[in-house]
Amino acid sequence: MSLIRNSLVLLFVSVYITVAGQSAFDPEHFFLTDKPLVVKLTTDMNSLVNKKDGELTQKAIFSYTLPDNSVLQEDITLTVRGHMRRSICDIPPVKLKFKNSGSASLSSLKNLKLVSVCRGGNIDVQLLLKEFLIYKMFNLLTDKSFRVRQVNLTYEDTKNKKRQTVEEAFFLENIDAMAKRNKCREFDMTKVNSELTDRNQMTLVNLFEFMIGNTDWSIPNNHNIKMIKSRKDSLARPFVVPYDFDYSGLVNADYAIPDPMLNIESVSIRVYRGFPRSKEELQIAIDNFNKQKDNIYSLIRNFQPLSARSKTDMITYLDEFYKIINKPSDVKYYFIDNARMR
Repeated sequence: MSLIRNSLVLLFVSVYITVAGQSAFDPEHFFLTDKPLVVKLTTDMNSLVNKKDGELTQKAIFSYTLPDNSVLQEDITLTVRGHMRRSICDIPPVKLKFKNSGSASLSSLKNLKLVSVCRGGNIDVQLLLKEFLIYKMFNLLTDKSFRVRQVNLTYEDTKNKKRQTVEEAFFLENIDAMAKRNKCREFDMTKVNSELTDRNQMTLVNLFEFMIGNTDWSIPNNHNIKMIKSRKDSLARPFVVPYDFDYSGLVNADYAIPDPMLNIESVSIRVYRGFPRSKEELQIAIDNFNKQKDNIYSLIRNFQPLSARSKTDMITYLDEFYKIINKPSDVKYYFIDNARMR
């Protein structure tokens, strides 16, 4: 029991630090544990559920039970976000703003995107868990990636204390925190040509999006990507960091419909959307994927909340990718001969 108690204390210390005499969460260590965060959000659920379009910002109470069994409870602000999921989900995706006068302990987290189950039911839970794992996969390939933290989430209605909704969810790392740990800053510039970004990172992103079967992203339109740039090297090209993978073939959500311009019937059909690369450039990225293959597969197989069917589906889909990248003629066909030219 003492070993378990000591482990909990270490976990508590790594996530919850003291700054200038005031308790605060460390935004980096917050995402380093695999232990799900147990959270309750208390807010006006009727307002939240029925606000499908337009802007919505409303108050909420964030409650979290700490490892010592004390309860941290602070006022925060919710902002409705997203596009497609916002229109089709029972509860729209939200961003939690912690940095305000009523949220002293949590202010270091600034704001976090919360990705939750779209429409309830086990199928949608599995979709969410698949997307969660995709972020974890990209973490294995590069530090220039968004970390995620699993959440056991309870929504409580302020107008009806007995009405509660419990579901799976996860937090997405704040871009400032992600950039800082990579010694970068956010690079906010519209209509950047993908070939003017860091070439190795862009090649990795291109192959990763191909691996998961995701076409729902764009560099010039800043769609489902963020860019970060070195703080010290003013001449360095920005790094592309992807996010939002629910439209990928690896998730294969029933609401995911490919862009008609791609001429594919299903998001499960892979389309390479990168520009041509030399064999040497591709090989650097391919070596990275091969190096992490066992870790990626273990991540899926050992993720307890994921169903056996979902694990099989994900691994089968990834098997096809690994066959392609380890066959030279396929590498040439997909990533050189049939790469986009504009």
